[in-house]
Amino acid sequence: VQLQASGGGLVQAGGSLRLSCAASGRTLSSYGMGWFRQAPGKEREFVAAISWSAVSIKYADSVKGRFTISRDNAKNTAYLQMNSLKPEDTAVYLCAARYGGSIFTYSSAYADWGQGTLVTVSS
Repeated sequence: VQLQASGGGLVQAGGSLRLSCAASGRTLSSYGMGWFRQAPGKEREFVAAISWSAVSIKYADSVKGRFTISRDNAKNTAYLQMNSLKPEDTAVYLCAARYGGSIFTYSSAYADWGQGTLVTVSS
């Protein structure tokens, strides 16, 4: 499945952004989805994941209560709503997909990746 992430941009601390991850090539309804981020000079880190049915959802502790992952299988799209953004949220955000019903918090579990969208949070 091909993934296209969008929605990044420059926002002030405390602001909000909604990222989208649109899929093509195959239907997303059989895939677990994940969002990861990578800041300059840092390792890629897990942000959030959602199962194909949206029954299972996981968040990194650093974003819990501020970010919300969701999906619309009819639109073949997953979302990451980011509220109360902080400068430390600045990173390239990448969406990823893994075929099957389980969700995972480590990047090597995901076979398909989008190109990433840059989020910059100013203080």
